[in-house]
Amino acid sequence: MPDSIAHNLARIRERIAEACLRANRAPEAVTLVAVSKTNPAAAVAEALAAGQLQFGENRVQEAAEKFPLLRAGHPDMRLHLIGALQTNKARDAVRLADVIESLDREKLAAALAEAMAKEDRRPALLVQVNIGEEPQKAGIAPDGLDDFLRACRERWDLPVEGLMCIPPAEGDPRPHFARLAGMAARHGLRTLSMGMSGDFEAAIAEGATHVRVGSAIFGSRA
Repeated sequence: MPDSIAHNLARIRERIAEACLRANRAPEAVTLVAVSKTNPAAAVAEALAAGQLQFGENRVQEAAEKFPLLRAGHPDMRLHLIGALQTNKARDAVRLADVIESLDREKLAAALAEAMAKEDRRPALLVQVNIGEEPQKAGIAPDGLDDFLRACRERWDLPVEGLMCIPPAEGDPRPHFARLAGMAARHGLRTLSMGMSGDFEAAIAEGATHVRVGSAIFGSRA
């Protein structure tokens, strides 16, 4: 019989605390984002009952179906959109999310700025960096980050609070996490969303403020 979501959450929280201790960091410096994509609302409700308040979804439509009713009973919960975001979904994303972690191109920046003006709502934004410079992955190239951040701030007045990345699947992720942390520090950005079920402890060692954990909490996805 698989472990319960509450049990899995408790174990992940223990591992986060242990990783913070090894890194001489306070456990409260790291926020756990439970990636609930493809899981039903009942699974999210179980996690909420266990005290989890931050969740990640990668599809606007799926999040819109699950979260409004759940949020009504838990006003402190926060929803992160972490998947690729189409420009025609920008207004829905702004209306629904508290954090959008996948700002990865100028066209989307412009669409989000327009949506924020129309909705009078400004969710926090994280710029996705293609930290491994992999052609198959979305994200701003590392050498293009300075110009992109300048445009986000000066041209579109966007509330960019940090950076996120998904490192290459092969090899040691820590150099990639360290590189992203250096970029964030250089730009005065306080939020670093990096690390998933298989590598979040390494991310914490390199300064992650948010770790995105899905399968280790909710089980393997169908």
